[in-house]
Amino acid sequence: MNFQAIKAIYRYEINRTLRTWKQSIASPVISTSLYFIVFGSAIGSRMMDIDGVSYAAFIVPGLILLTILVESINNAAFGIYMPRFTGTIYEILAAPISAFEIVIAYVGAAATKSVVLGLIILLTARGFVDFSIVYPFWMLAFLVLISVTFCLFGFVLGVWADGFERLQIVPMMVVMPLTFLGGSFYSINMLPGIWQTVALFNPVVYLVNGFRWSFYGVSDVNAALSLSMIFLFMLICLSVIWWIFKTGYKIKV
Repeated sequence: MNFQAIKAIYRYEINRTLRTWKQSIASPVISTSLYFIVFGSAIGSRMMDIDGVSYAAFIVPGLILLTILVESINNAAFGIYMPRFTGTIYEILAAPISAFEIVIAYVGAAATKSVVLGLIILLTARGFVDFSIVYPFWMLAFLVLISVTFCLFGFVLGVWADGFERLQIVPMMVVMPLTFLGGSFYSINMLPGIWQTVALFNPVVYLVNGFRWSFYGVSDVNAALSLSMIFLFMLICLSVIWWIFKTGYKIKV
């Protein structure tokens, strides 16, 4: 294991985030804070409790994931796309570092940023909403696993993208709508029967509900099923990345 090479890439990616902290950290925190103000304070006071949890507290896990999913994809996608765009990817491939170590470095740095951002938003939420965390260990476990999984997905997206426009298509046009429709602001049990069934085909439902379960011990789906879906998606992303390096898809050509 070439720890020196992993450390070099990891530190470079972290330093890039620190140089652009206003965009990478401050902007998502401020945007999420606006959601807490509008949905938590203004609208939440007029909404009934859901599963014994106040509406303002109920939406906290969903709002955190709304930011984490998008930022995880963007961080990892941009991290691997820039070396491809500038041509420095060939220097990395020529260096004594394996594909596995490259993925660890880029995905590890992106996941670190996402986890830190999630914890900052969590602390920020305390200033707007009164909530508790029933299972702190599982909350952190879900946060880390979801961050790593979507950073792996972002890595795939960064290899696939041929331009900056493509980097934004999936997070903005696919992931964000699925998150809004995945129970971030409501319980899927509030939907009519047929739409509850349709909602179960949305993979984000399992992420949001697993994360919410770690906060309040309530969920629309079984927490074990949520965890299984995360590992399944992670396995799919790892398989695609393995294929990318095996074939050299858009990396070696």
